[in-house]
Amino acid sequence: MDILANIKSAKKRILIINKKTQANKSRKSEIKTYIKKFETALSEGNYEKAKEYLKICEKKLYQAAAKNTIHKNAAARKVSRLTKKFNKVA
Repeated sequence: MDILANIKSAKKRILIINKKTQANKSRKSEIKTYIKKFETALSEGNYEKAKEYLKICEKKLYQAAAKNTIHKNAAARKVSRLTKKFNKVA
């Protein structure tokens, strides 16, 4: 990717932003994967596995919120919805 900035500090910031963007995308993708695994386990009736995935999802969501990948209220909302879904079925 060509860097359009002329100022040295701006060029550095662009590189840093690109690294952080990759890290954030990776983090979000990992969370989505665990949520899908949780929902699959829940729909199959495997409650032990679903409970395990719920715990992992909660941890990953709060870690992402702590690193400002997602907003803390968004993380709390997602955890709440997943927990509610689990309690409704199990």
